[in-house]
Amino acid sequence: MGNRLAGETSPYLLQHANNPVDWYPWGQEALEKAKREGKPILLSIGYAACHWCHVMAHESFEDEETAKLMNEKFVNIKVDREERPDIDNIYMQAVQAMTGHGGWPMTMFLLPDGSPFYGGTYFPPEDRHGIPSFRKVLGAVSDAYTQRHEGVSQSAEQLKQIYEGNLVTGRSTSTPTGLSPSILDVAFRALQQRYDETNGGFGAAPKFPPTMTLDFVLRYASRTGVSHALDMAVNSFIKMARGGIYDQIGGGFARYSVDATWLVPHFEKMLYDNALLTRFGAHLWQATKDEEVRRVTVETVDWVSRELTDPEGGFYSSLDADSEGHEGKFYVWSEEELDSLLGADARAFKAYYGVVRGGNFEGKSILYVPANREVAARRAGVDVEVLDAILARGRRILLETRSRRAWPARDEKILASWNGLMLRGVATAARIFDHDEFRKLALRNASFLAREMVRDGRVMRSHKEGVTRIAGFLEDHASVALGFLAVYELTFDEKWVKLARQICDEMINWFWDDQAGAFFDTARDAEELITRPRDVTDNAIPSGTSLAVDLLLNLAELQHEADYRRRAVYTLESLADPMLRFPTAFGHLLGCADMELNGAVEVALVGDVQTRGFGALERTVASQYVPSLVLAAGDDRSPHVVKLLEHRTMIDRQATAYVCRGYVCDRPVTQPDALAEQLENAARVRATATA
Repeated sequence: MGNRLAGETSPYLLQHANNPVDWYPWGQEALEKAKREGKPILLSIGYAACHWCHVMAHESFEDEETAKLMNEKFVNIKVDREERPDIDNIYMQAVQAMTGHGGWPMTMFLLPDGSPFYGGTYFPPEDRHGIPSFRKVLGAVSDAYTQRHEGVSQSAEQLKQIYEGNLVTGRSTSTPTGLSPSILDVAFRALQQRYDETNGGFGAAPKFPPTMTLDFVLRYASRTGVSHALDMAVNSFIKMARGGIYDQIGGGFARYSVDATWLVPHFEKMLYDNALLTRFGAHLWQATKDEEVRRVTVETVDWVSRELTDPEGGFYSSLDADSEGHEGKFYVWSEEELDSLLGADARAFKAYYGVVRGGNFEGKSILYVPANREVAARRAGVDVEVLDAILARGRRILLETRSRRAWPARDEKILASWNGLMLRGVATAARIFDHDEFRKLALRNASFLAREMVRDGRVMRSHKEGVTRIAGFLEDHASVALGFLAVYELTFDEKWVKLARQICDEMINWFWDDQAGAFFDTARDAEELITRPRDVTDNAIPSGTSLAVDLLLNLAELQHEADYRRRAVYTLESLADPMLRFPTAFGHLLGCADMELNGAVEVALVGDVQTRGFGALERTVASQYVPSLVLAAGDDRSPHVVKLLEHRTMIDRQATAYVCRGYVCDRPVTQPDALAEQLENAARVRATATA
C-alpha cells in the first residue's frame, strides 16, 4: 500500500515509499506524533545516489522484522539531505561530535522536540567489524529512552552545546581583525605542505576533487607568479582527468576516488562536482591553453547536456553509482568485451586506457590514462595521429554500446543552488570557449530558473515534474544570482543583472542578521528547528556564506553599491582567523578574500556588440585568465542599469575597452593587443617571497 512518502516528489524518499517502515516525511505530523505518544524519533538522512543508503535500505528498511521494531518503538522520519540541507547540517554536526566522523546514510535518534541524543551512519544487519547490528542499536536506544530517560536527556542537553559558539553554527563573537594579504600567503603555504606531488590533490585516500581549493591556488599563481602554484592546479586537474574518477567514455567526474591515485571512483556522478570543475577547467584553460584541459571541460558540459538536462532546461541532480544491484557496473569493461567491440583497434585502445589482464576492479577494467599519448602510441606501435583516430572510434563505439546497458537511476529533482553553480559554469565555458551550444544551454537553464524557481526575488529550493517546493536557503539565492551574473557576462542583457540584484536584496533581507553581523543558512521566516543553522565552511559545495560574499563583491563592483561591499568585508574579516587555520575548509571564501584584498579587475567594453571590433575585444577578454574579473558591456548611447558602464564612451567611434582596478583606470584602448597587455598587468598585482 505504501507509506506516507508516496506523496513526496524526492526520488530518494520515493525509493522508500514501499518499505514496511511507517516512514513520515519531516514535518509537524511526525513531530506532534512523537510528542503525543512520548516516543523517540528515528531520523534517517540520505540521498538518491548514495550507495550505502541503498545497502542499508535493502538490509534493514525492507526487512519486515526490523521494520516492525522501528514502527513499535519509534516515530520514523526520512529526509533527503539534498532537499533539506538545513536539517542535514544540524544533525551531521551532532553525529560528528559523537563519533568523530560523518556521512550518509545518517541515522539519528532524537527526543520528541528534535534534540539529538544518539546517532551514527551506516549500521549493518548483523554485528560486523566492531559495528553493532541495526536491530541491536534499535533495542538499546529504545531501552535507554524508556528506562534511563534522565541520562538520555542529559546526553541531548550536552549535544545541544555544540550549537552554541561552534565555529560553523554559532553567532560570531569575535571582533573583526581586518584582512591582510598574509592570509593568502599563509593559506597557500599550508596547502603546499598537504599537496600530493605525485598524484595531485591534497592528502591521502579517499580523495574528493578539491576544486574550490584549486581555484584559490590558480588565483594565487596568477597574482604572484609562483610557478609551483600553477603546477599544483594543472597537475591536480590532469591527474583527475586521466583517472577513473573521470568517465573516459561519456565525460563527467564521479564524486570521489577511494584511492589516492584517482583510479577507483565511488561511481555516483553529482551535478555540483561537475559544475565547479567546469568553471575551474575553463579558467585553467585560460591560464594554460592546455588542449587536454579544454577537451575534458567541454566533454563534462556535453555530458551534463546529454544526461542531466530536463527538457525544460533544468539540470537534474545526479546519477546513481549502482545499476542492476552492482556498483559501477554501467561503467566498467571486460577485456573480452573490448576485443569483441573494437577488433583491430583493441590493442592500442587497451594500451592507452590501462587495460590489463584480470582488470583493475572486480575482474573488469575502469578505463584510465596511465601515460601520455606519445608513450601509449609508442607502446602500441602506431603514430600519435593514428592513435587519436583509434581512440575516437573506440569511444564512440563504447558510448553507443553502454547506452544499451541498464542505466543507473537518475535523481531528477532540480535543485536551485546546484543549478546556479552549473549555470555559472556553463555560461563561463560558453563565453571562454565561444561555444554556441553551451550558450543555448545556459540561456535555457537561466530562463527555467527565472520562470520556475524565482518568486518576487525569493528563490525556491526544489523542482520536479512541474512542482516547485521548499523555500530556498542562503546557498540557493546566492548561487542562482551568481549564475545570472555569468549569463549577463555572456549576453550583456541587463535583465540578468536586475534579477540578480533583486535576489541579492531579498537575500540580505531574509538571511542577514544584524545582531550577529552574519548570514544564516535559513531565512527569518523559515521553520523553527532546534538551532538556526549557519555553516560557513566550504564542503562539497561552497557555503551559503561564501557564495553570498561572492555575490555581494561582484554586485558591488557592477553597481557601485557600498552597502554590498560593507557586508561582504565584515563577513570576511570575521572569518579571517578560521581561514588562516583551516584553508582547505575555506577554498571558495579564500577566493573571495583574494578579490577583496587584491581588488576586482573591472572591464567595461563600450560599443556595438555586433561589430567585428567589439568581438575582437570580447574574445581578448575571454582568452585570458583574470582573477576576480567583473565584465560589463554595452553601447554609449543610452542609460544603463549597470553602473560600471556610466561615463564610458567610444574613442573615434570604435569599440573601446576600459580596464580598472582599485579605483584606478588604465587609458581606454581599442586594439586587442593593448587590451591583452593591460589585462595581464592587472591580474598580477604583487610579488611574494613564498617558495
